[in-house]
Amino acid sequence: MMKGGMGNMMKQAQMMQANMQKAQAELAVTEVEGIASNGMVKVTMTCNNAVKHVSIDDAAMDDRETLEDLLLIALNDARAKAEATSNARMSGMMPAGFKLPF
Repeated sequence: MMKGGMGNMMKQAQMMQANMQKAQAELAVTEVEGIASNGMVKVTMTCNNAVKHVSIDDAAMDDRETLEDLLLIALNDARAKAEATSNARMSGMMPAGFKLPF
């Protein structure tokens, strides 16, 4: 009886691992957009933090320091959205109370 239970646990672990790998592959191509100053600066990145595109409005080009700040804001916004999207996607696969290391 113990052997059958262990076999089921192994099957469940393998299924969970396969589902996690699939979710990670989907997140690698899922894009989020970070925005600063009502869209003057936009950053598009994947949920594994690969920046895909940066868009800067001409009006933001006047002041270098402001532009640098807007880029940081947009990047941090995109990163936060990517993290939230990843956590939401992966949390459904984990047992209650289990925290992911990423």
